[in-house]
Amino acid sequence: MSISSIPEKTRSRLWVMAGGRCEYMGCNRSLWRDDLTMAEMNSAYIAHIIADSPDGPRGDAVLSKKLAKEITNLMLLCDVHHRLVDREDVDGHPVERLREMKAQHERRIELLTSIQENRKSHVILYGANVGDHHAPVSSQKAALAMLPNRYPAETIAINLGMGDSPFTDCEEGTWLFERESLHRQFEQRVKPRLTNGDGEHFSVFAFAPQPLLIELGRLLSDIPAADVYQLHREPPTWEWQDHLEGFEYLVREPETRHACVVLNLSLSAIITEARIAAALGCDHSMWTMTIAEPNNDFLRSREQLRTFRERFRRLLDRIKDQHGEAAVIHLFPAVPVSVAVEIGRVWMPKAHLPMKVYDQNRKRGGFVHAFDIGCIP
Repeated sequence: MSISSIPEKTRSRLWVMAGGRCEYMGCNRSLWRDDLTMAEMNSAYIAHIIADSPDGPRGDAVLSKKLAKEITNLMLLCDVHHRLVDREDVDGHPVERLREMKAQHERRIELLTSIQENRKSHVILYGANVGDHHAPVSSQKAALAMLPNRYPAETIAINLGMGDSPFTDCEEGTWLFERESLHRQFEQRVKPRLTNGDGEHFSVFAFAPQPLLIELGRLLSDIPAADVYQLHREPPTWEWQDHLEGFEYLVREPETRHACVVLNLSLSAIITEARIAAALGCDHSMWTMTIAEPNNDFLRSREQLRTFRERFRRLLDRIKDQHGEAAVIHLFPAVPVSVAVEIGRVWMPKAHLPMKVYDQNRKRGGFVHAFDIGCIP
């Protein structure tokens, strides 16, 4: 038990540095209100890392007196963790461990409170069933991925998904239902922000079949500023990783020209000529955009995604130049979720050719036509 009196100025500084939350790693409980009733109250304890008495927890014959009122030796804790570190498990909480907890917590609070107001961003979450898998999209993980460059403009994210949709991507009628649902949600929740000027910046977190992700990007377009995020497998996070130097996208042009134009995006996996031929059943000119070794985890950095946008825009222009205004692109994508969204954002109705979008579905025997973008009925 503490025997020293902490000066009020030091107490106030500690509250500010801790953000009014428990500094025990993984807790972060607010200490100015009751979490159940939301009644305002002070539930904080100021704990010594090195006890202010040589006989106390982690006490020291010299340092206990010297650091008794030093803010570097004080932590703001909730009742549960105050009891844990000072009574229940003193041995499990040595000085260095508590110092690291304090340092990490206060660095995070400093980072969060230093973000300027103009760095706010509206969070868009979109999830739809991919086969038998449901969309792992959450506001909390999205907010963590945005820091330190952006922060959520609102407490509640803009959720465009249907939740537990009754449809899977192998059923007839799925594309019509899911596309219409996405349109309605977008009109209700995003369009008003674009119209009244409130939506200056968006952060997009989406996990859905690729045609729907492309449609989401098309609805958003590249007119409003937006950051599109990628769900990584290792580590399992939406946070962007370090850029890999020497990375490049490869483009292969067709050797012959036919009326049917194919754009093969073999990035996450290789889409063979045979699979495309089985879906189309006709002669075609195939343009391919790929990488040295297509795989699910190649996309790690913002720079890779930015480069894709640039190369893909130039590729659309090149295809139009070679095949003319009357052509239609049959798009076969095997791409990461963020790339799919950016495909839709890059595509411009007045500048680029219409597209017929296909989706790989094993239960339906391969690639199937999902829907058209920009095609005249």
